[in-house]
Amino acid sequence: MESSLEELKHCVGWSEEEERALRALHGEASPHLPRIAMALSAAILSHEGAKQSLTDGEDPIDNLGARLERWLDQLLRGPWDEAYYQSRCRVGRWFVRSGLPQHRLFCVMNAVRRELVSFAAESYPSHPKSLSAACLALGHVLDLELAIVLRTYREDLERLSTVGQLVGAVGHDLRNPLGVIETSVFLLRNRAVEDERTKKHLERISEQVGVANGIILDLLDIIRNKPLVKERVKLDAIVEEAARAIALPQAVILASDGIAGLEVDGSPVQLRRLFDNLLTNAVQAASPSGEVRVRGSRVKDEVVIAVEDSGRGVDEATARRLFEPLTTTKDSGVGLGLALVKRIVARHGGTVAYERCAGGGARFVVCLPAGKRSPQQDSGQPVLPP
Repeated sequence: MESSLEELKHCVGWSEEEERALRALHGEASPHLPRIAMALSAAILSHEGAKQSLTDGEDPIDNLGARLERWLDQLLRGPWDEAYYQSRCRVGRWFVRSGLPQHRLFCVMNAVRRELVSFAAESYPSHPKSLSAACLALGHVLDLELAIVLRTYREDLERLSTVGQLVGAVGHDLRNPLGVIETSVFLLRNRAVEDERTKKHLERISEQVGVANGIILDLLDIIRNKPLVKERVKLDAIVEEAARAIALPQAVILASDGIAGLEVDGSPVQLRRLFDNLLTNAVQAASPSGEVRVRGSRVKDEVVIAVEDSGRGVDEATARRLFEPLTTTKDSGVGLGLALVKRIVARHGGTVAYERCAGGGARFVVCLPAGKRSPQQDSGQPVLPP
């Protein structure tokens, strides 16, 4: 039985001739790999959505350029064996964790293909046979790369499907006893209860039932795949609604810049939940005294919203897992909020990324397709009235 790698090689038409052509091209390209990697990095990062997905916000070109140089070296040098396959699977999982949509992955691979074919043409100006062999080999190896990475996306979808079935079953089974508790609390409240301690306990029970129901809803929202009912949404109105619902400490300032006039095609309910989570996290991070700022801009065909806080930020290890379910930096909390944010953004065809602010604190950058163009104004005014 063929291994996964051998099966993919067979599909793309891999042969020893391709391997020889790639190694020959590697000999030509090796001294130029840093330059090629930097050019690729700049081309990839010209797409705002890819920039937010693939970098952490600090020296993005250098950071991505170094990764691309190592990747290109192995791409052209080989060997294209099981170790290579496992290495490429790790690259694919990095793409998945970064939240890069699959259609942007094709844009990345297209940029790689253009840059390498251009270099091959420069390297073999008077050797058409060598150029033809190099271009054919590049096409096959990049198809192989794409096939491996797409397989990791499929594995992620299969994992989500399994988790979704489990969550759906657990959610259904938990809702029944929670409904009984909620009904019992309602009936007890309607009785003449004079004991203040009993009243307080009933309030606490009711409150915790609400928390449990909220957790179940978040879990179900993460794994649901119902079509979105979209409409034209004014983001300043959504952000203002989310801001008004937050219990804002007196010493925390919540303000916005540049979000007036920004619109997207999306679900107002889902987008409200997105900003509920981001603003709640930011306010909690900035408490007891600090600042939260929501910045908006239009970049080509995308609307970019950044939610910044003056808190402590998170360490590098935690930052890599922030958007995974059950990851939290709080003493209390389940760790579903940012996973839900990522899910909502992805369903709207966008990306979300974490960056560490220069002066400390966290910045979450959401990029969404803008749809039809709308005028943008810079308000610079507090989101909440004094």
